[in-house]
This record gives sequence, C-alpha cells and structure tokens, in this order.
Amino acid sequence: MLLAADNRPAGGAAIGEVILATALGLGLTALLLGLVFLHRTRRSTVLTRIGTRLGTATRVPAWVALPTVLTTVSLLVALLGMLWDIALHIGVGRDEGPLANPAHFLILFGLFGVFAGGVLACAMPLDEKPGPAAIRFLEGWHVPVGGILLTAAGFYALLGFPLDDVWHRMFGQDVTLWGPTHLMLIGGAGLSIIGLLVLEQEGHGGLSTDDGDRKVGSIARFVRQAMAMGGLLLGMSVFQGEYDFDVPQFRLVLEPFMIAGAAGIALVAARLFMGRGGALAAAAFFLVVRGGIALIVGPAFGEILPTFPLYLGSAIVVELLALSVPLVRRPLVFGAVAGAGIGTLGHATEWGWTQFTQTLSWNSDILVEGTLMAIGGGVAGGLLGALLASGLRRRLPRPAVARTVLVGCLALIAVCVTNGLLATVPEDVDATFAIEDVQDDPRTANISVQLDPADVVDDPAWVQITSWQGDGLVVNALEQTGEGAYRTTEPIPIHGTWKALLRVHDGRTLTAFAIYLPEDAALGEDEIPAEDGMTRPAIPEIDILQRELKNSGGGVWTVANLVVLFCTLALIAAISWGVGRYSRRASVREPYPDAPADPPVEDTRTASGLGQA
Repeated sequence: MLLAADNRPAGGAAIGEVILATALGLGLTALLLGLVFLHRTRRSTVLTRIGTRLGTATRVPAWVALPTVLTTVSLLVALLGMLWDIALHIGVGRDEGPLANPAHFLILFGLFGVFAGGVLACAMPLDEKPGPAAIRFLEGWHVPVGGILLTAAGFYALLGFPLDDVWHRMFGQDVTLWGPTHLMLIGGAGLSIIGLLVLEQEGHGGLSTDDGDRKVGSIARFVRQAMAMGGLLLGMSVFQGEYDFDVPQFRLVLEPFMIAGAAGIALVAARLFMGRGGALAAAAFFLVVRGGIALIVGPAFGEILPTFPLYLGSAIVVELLALSVPLVRRPLVFGAVAGAGIGTLGHATEWGWTQFTQTLSWNSDILVEGTLMAIGGGVAGGLLGALLASGLRRRLPRPAVARTVLVGCLALIAVCVTNGLLATVPEDVDATFAIEDVQDDPRTANISVQLDPADVVDDPAWVQITSWQGDGLVVNALEQTGEGAYRTTEPIPIHGTWKALLRVHDGRTLTAFAIYLPEDAALGEDEIPAEDGMTRPAIPEIDILQRELKNSGGGVWTVANLVVLFCTLALIAAISWGVGRYSRRASVREPYPDAPADPPVEDTRTASGLGQA
C-alpha cells in the first residue's frame, strides 16, 4: 500500500535515523581500521592470505588483488543500488526516511567498499615498495599512488551521504540525479576506476613482471583491463540516468553530449591502453553489466526498467581509426580524431538506438545542436582518454602540453554543460485541457490540450505528459491533432499521489503546465485538481518536478554549489597528479599496442606528468 506523500519528510532525515546511520558508518570504519592495525603490526595474516590467493590466480601482488576484487564488487553493488534508487524515486517519490529505502543500503555498502579497497591498497604492502611511484607515508611504510586515488575517490563519494542530508535540511529534497551531493556520490564512484587502473599498473611494475607488451598473463590481464575500462564506461554513463528512465529534467541536447563524452574517455583510453579490440571489449562489458542490472531492477524487482546507451557504434569507429598505426602513435591526435568520429558516426548510431529504447527519442529539433554537442563531448572525452592511456603507459607529453589539454577539455565540457542547462520559459503561454475520464476509481483520463498561442512550438523535441510518483511512471508522447493541439494516446493516471504535468521542449524552451498535483502537507501545498476545461500557465519544470525544493537560487545555495564544484575539481586535480606521478616515476616506457617500440629513453624526466611531485 503506497503511503500518502504527506507522511514522508520533505527535508532532512529524522534524528533517530541520523544517529543510526552515523553509528553504522563508525562501526564499519572501526572494523576497517582494526583490520589495518592488525595487519600492519603483523598480528594477523588474514589480509595477506586472502590477497595472495587472489593474486596467484591473477598474477598480481596481494596488495593489488584484494583491493581490486573488493572495489570491483563494491562498484557493481553501488551501481545496482543507484539504478534501483532512481527507479524507486521516479515510481513512488520521496522516501519515508533514508534507511527506509533498501537501495540506499546497497549504495552505502558499495561506496564504503570502494573506500575500503583504497585503504587496504595503501595498508597491505609490508616489506616492499609498491611500485616505482609509491609515496612514503611513514618510516617503513610506502603507499601506492593507485591506492591513494582510490581512497580519495571513495571518501569523496561517501562524503556525499551526510552532505546530502545537510542539503535536504537547507534546501529541501532535490528529486533529481543532478543534485550537487548526488553528483558527489556518482562522480567519486566513477572516477575511482582510474585509481584501480593505476594500481594494476603499479602491481606489475615497470621493471618486474611486464615489459609493456603483455607477454605475462596476457589473456587474463586483457580481461581485467577490459573490465576496468568497461567499468570506467559504466561510471561515466551514470550521469545520463534521468534520460535512461525517460524523465530528464534538462534539455535533450545534454544526452548526446554525455554519451559521446563517456564514449570518448573510456573507449579511446581502452583502445590505446589495451590494444586491438580494447574498445569493443570495454563496450561489451558495459552492455553485459547494464543489461543484467536492467533485468534485475525491472523484471526481478518489479520497478521501472532503465534503458542504456549502445556504444557499439562508437567502439567500432575507434577500432577502425586505430588501424592507422601513425595515428595511434600520436595519441592526442588520435583522441581528437576518434572523438570527432564518436560525435558524428557514433552519435548517429545512438540516434537510431533511441528510436527503439526511449519514448523521448532524439528528433530533428536537436539535429544540429545535438550533433555539435556530441562532437564537443566526443573530442573532449577522446583527448582525456588519450591522456589517461598515455599516463598508464608512461608516455605522457610534456607537463605544459598535458596541463593545457586537460584544462582545455575541462573548459570545453563546462561550456557544453552550461549550454545544455540554459533554458527559457515562455511568457504569456497557456494550455487549455479537455479531460475525458476513462475510469473513476482510480481516476484515469484521456487528455487533449490546446496551446495558446498555437504557434508557440515549431519542431519540438517533445510535447508529452508525464505522470509519476504514484507507484509507477507513465510518459506519453502526445499526438498532434492541429496547430498547437495535442492529445494523449493512452489514459493518464490523475489520482492519489500521482503527479501529472504537460511538458514542452522546443529548442531552448523547456516548460511545464500542471495537470494534477496531490495535496502535500509536508510542503504546505494544496491539491491542484485536474478539471475539464481548465487553463494553466507555463511555468518552469523544476517547480513541479522538484516540488520539494526550497530556498534555491539564493546566496547560500550558490555558495554551497561552488563548494561542491571546488571539491570536485580538487578530486580531478588529485587524479591528474596521481596519473602524472605514475607516468613520471616509472623507468620503462611502454609502447602503444600495434605500434613499434620507441628507442630506449635516457632521461625519464621527459615523460613527465600533469603535475610536479
């Protein structure tokens, strides 16, 4: 039985749940630190035994094997929890409390597992220096760079949990994936994969078991690298979550930008790092995992079925371009060219894919702008992917070049995101509704609408009615019956806790018209009934989709967003430093797959990274 919305908190969690969640977090942390203490004082060999057993099968040291397995499993658990959580919020709205949502436990334990993986990677090396880039932490204790990056990313993601509750208390619950603290959760988890990749390289060592052409354990290592690069693709793709459920709260052009950006980063890095077939292997791993999770969330859990990008077209483009050995030998050029290919040819395949998988599929309204956004995302992602692969293969360009490319890519991403977020609400536009009841209890209806003025939209991205958070989701693309006139093609639920609205998106216009909203005592909001012949004005979509939001747009809200942005940039800077340090400190430069090896390098300082140690 679905509880009424006014029984659910619209702000922060109850103090009892805060205390319980804090106790749970402190208990897990105490357990982790206890294991570290026993291991470092040599009073327990549990971690070493488990790591050695795992490492024997994968041919990596114990301090790589155990954290890698733990982090991989944890990330998959967190991803399942995240998609389940999105489906729950879309289907039923607000939680009765953070601990009343079972998906939150998967996310919490998954992210803590990522953090724990990083801590164990730093703590487990005892009698060895873990890789050429290791950092001295204490006397006789060196920690691998990959472990530091993994710990930082995991901590950043975990920090999003308590900050999310603070955010809800200050500004109300933000029912969107793109809330600042939500981006901390998913961003930290996605970027942690880079720490795993660096850790894997440190485990093999520049002069020990791997000379760069993967003669040692080639098949097993290729599979692990495919999983890691596929995991990076999974992590970069979670930002598209709202589009995967057909409830995007932003302009449609952002979706092709994000898909191309994710493909550029992960697929270009996979091909340059792994060699022939790397991009296809990463895309295949992505499809298997996302397909499996979709089946779990949808048919198994009985929630809304999430869709996902295809990426195969982009992977094929990257693989075909990589057949040119001279192009592969110039990774930044390859990254830019492959990114442009992803933004055009790969974008075309995703365009076709949306026609089968999304109700709000791509159409002519975003043909030009969406393609330009995809090219921007693809090129920026391709260059970042090339930098990542170059760092993992210890072949980063000069610091000035690497930093310029990094900053330029971040600037291009910022421009594209800003463009996608800029939307307008037309003035003096109304919608008059004709409601024909199909069923009385519970109430559903066929709805017709007449926009005024009738020519307010020309070639819209969508004119649709969304009804959600009433124990389900209905997204109905309306059928046009005349100039400015539309009607539904299926009955729309307008009862109980359902929230129904007409959504119009044409170019930069992104607006909504309320059809039915329930009374919400927690928010102090009265019911907005659905009545035949009613006329409603155009308002910003966020006023309905994020009805719980309060105090947004003010000075405190702006400062809070800037603080989260600063922390995110700090994490990116730390990851850039870590990749650069690994590339600089290794004394052997790996050739790119399918390309002749470079002659020996006398002065390894020329392979410097993104920052100075």
